[in-house]
Amino acid sequence: MFEKVLVANRGEIAVRVMRACEELGVGTVAVYSEADKHSGHVRYADEAYNVGPARAADSYLDQEAIIEAARKAGADAIHPGYGFLAENADFAARVEDTAGIIWIGPASDAMERLGEKTQARDVMREADVPIVPGTTDPVESPEDIVEFGEENGFPVLIKAEGGGGGRGQKVVEGPDDVEDQLESARREGEAYFSNASVYLERYLDNPRHIEVQILADEHGNVRHLGERDCSLQRRRQKVIEEGPSPALTDELREKIGEAARRGADAGDYTNAGTFEFLVEDRDRNDEGLLDADADFFFLEVNTRIQVEHTVTEEITDVDIVKWQIRVAADEELSFSQDDVDVEGHAMEFRINAENAANDFAPATGGEFEVYDPPGGIGVRVDDAPRQGDDLVTDYDSMVAKLITYGGDREECVARGKRALGDYDIQGFPTIIPFHRLMLTDDTFLAGEHTTKYIDETLDHDRIDTAQERWGTEPAESDDEDEKEVVEREFTVEVNGKRFQVELEERGAPAIPVGDIDASGSGGQQPRPGRPDSSGGDGGDGGTSAEGEEIAAEMQGTILEVNVAESDEVGAGDVLCVLEAMKMENDIVAERGGTVTHVGVSEGESVDMGDTLFVLD
Repeated sequence: MFEKVLVANRGEIAVRVMRACEELGVGTVAVYSEADKHSGHVRYADEAYNVGPARAADSYLDQEAIIEAARKAGADAIHPGYGFLAENADFAARVEDTAGIIWIGPASDAMERLGEKTQARDVMREADVPIVPGTTDPVESPEDIVEFGEENGFPVLIKAEGGGGGRGQKVVEGPDDVEDQLESARREGEAYFSNASVYLERYLDNPRHIEVQILADEHGNVRHLGERDCSLQRRRQKVIEEGPSPALTDELREKIGEAARRGADAGDYTNAGTFEFLVEDRDRNDEGLLDADADFFFLEVNTRIQVEHTVTEEITDVDIVKWQIRVAADEELSFSQDDVDVEGHAMEFRINAENAANDFAPATGGEFEVYDPPGGIGVRVDDAPRQGDDLVTDYDSMVAKLITYGGDREECVARGKRALGDYDIQGFPTIIPFHRLMLTDDTFLAGEHTTKYIDETLDHDRIDTAQERWGTEPAESDDEDEKEVVEREFTVEVNGKRFQVELEERGAPAIPVGDIDASGSGGQQPRPGRPDSSGGDGGDGGTSAEGEEIAAEMQGTILEVNVAESDEVGAGDVLCVLEAMKMENDIVAERGGTVTHVGVSEGESVDMGDTLFVLD
């Protein structure tokens, strides 16, 4: 077994991996960006190393910085969690080539083979796993899409080869949409996965999203741990997952599970992974279920641990993360396929910092003014924050996961209602009100929802009502005693390693001291080229252009800049595309005018309030 594992991730999944390590007697190392220096995963780890600024490309995606942190810490393994570098085959290969450090995950060649969608389709076809009609070669031109649509029918789905979680997926309704959607899919693929290559699939009109959890060791043993139903999605992003599926017969779930095992065998896959399928939801039997003759198609392989792995752990009593670590340490799976018993029912509710009544818009800032998670029998919370933490908005919007378990789906739902009612988070909006609504929704309770239910069928006025009834607003404190004691937390970094000192100041104003670096200099410096918080120009990068300033309404990354200085624009023209919380947002001109200043460039990270353009 390993001595020390570096977790190349953040938030709740980093804490989840660290807890598994602790139970195995393995030390843990955290990495963190400047934005995360006070985050929960840093507190939990045995030691922590700064790997760069807030922008993910300069920290959590900096492969050399991650490996260097592992070297400094003396870690003998790296666990990637999910997201960031978790499905990056190049990074996996880089770790494999680093002496003394083991990659906790599938081999890089298997990741390459099954993580790239077109290669995965070839493997599945050879393994006699049904695949959605589509292309196996990357799409080169808009004409290729038009030809595919005319042959297979519109709409057509464009998918990024390296994609996942709905990113890099675009629906083409007809020939007129082809060029814009192709460009957008390529742009997202490049931004998220450093791979602009895309391929095509027939777009299924009314599918259920079913996925199978796989565990495989280095000794030829492959097990599936049953299925999860992830059909409740908004804009192809999952919000509630459950297992087993309420829509499948036992015969159909076994067919899908065995297809996943065949695919893993054919792909020479090891460690944990998820094989995802789409099941056409039509022609249900007399019991209202999809039977063994229902059509199902391979969608993709997630070559990592999934966000919703918790559901499978609850219904199988198999600790998937521990087995990831054990398999990487060359241990053999100790259970057979017949030993895998699925008992009861589990649901996972993603606790996102989003306002479902405002089109699931992510929170742009805030503080955990109150953080009181639920408990009781059948309730599990995977989280990282504590009360008083700032909400970090530089990455995705999920702050925690609530998982409930029951002897059957009815009991699981009842515990979900109780736990969601007990979950108290104040300081910013969350989608807890939306989850509470869904547990009273007839379509969801009947298991008749599909991946399009939220976006196309659900009455969104009901979401507004739920937000008004159960939503929370930031709390205000008028406790004068709190103003008399100022708590200060100093972060000192020596050779990139984090040390922490806490100080209380009583009866005196707060000392304006920021974090201390290894040289002993204090203070948080304003970002180059941005106005500082005191109203100054922040050096030589401030804008002096006159006119109407167009500012970023949220933190994100600029994917595309469409105008230059001196350009004439009209009302409604798209000035740039800002990616935030996994979604593209068009920044448009509210009126016509001349662009007198362009304050951003493609690939740049911006904060809320940063000036993007000035129009005169």
